[in-house]
Amino acid sequence: MMRRPLFLLAHGERGSGVVLAVAIVAATVVFATAMVGLGAVLAIRQHVIGGADAAALAGADAAIGIAPGDPCAVAAHVAAAGGIRLGECAVDGLVVTVTGVGSAAGIPIPVRSRAGPPP
Repeated sequence: MMRRPLFLLAHGERGSGVVLAVAIVAATVVFATAMVGLGAVLAIRQHVIGGADAAALAGADAAIGIAPGDPCAVAAHVAAAGGIRLGECAVDGLVVTVTGVGSAAGIPIPVRSRAGPPP
């Protein structure tokens, strides 16, 4: 008895290439959408890092005496101008440590930054 190839036995396989192509396109769209979302979150995180760094530097300037005012108040003002919220602020001598908080899709992104003279 001669065996028939498997592809000849599957009579209902017409159009399966279209289904496979649609599945591949759908997977590609889902992957691309996820990557765009991830890229947006990373860009927001970089924005928060820059704002926290600027706030820490401004607070350190106030702690050293270069700029007038309370270091934490100056840091909060600079953070707000940079579009982020100042979560915490600690002054240890001339060193200022701040936590800047931003958000992406309602998820808070906290970033810690420290500035002052070298140890």
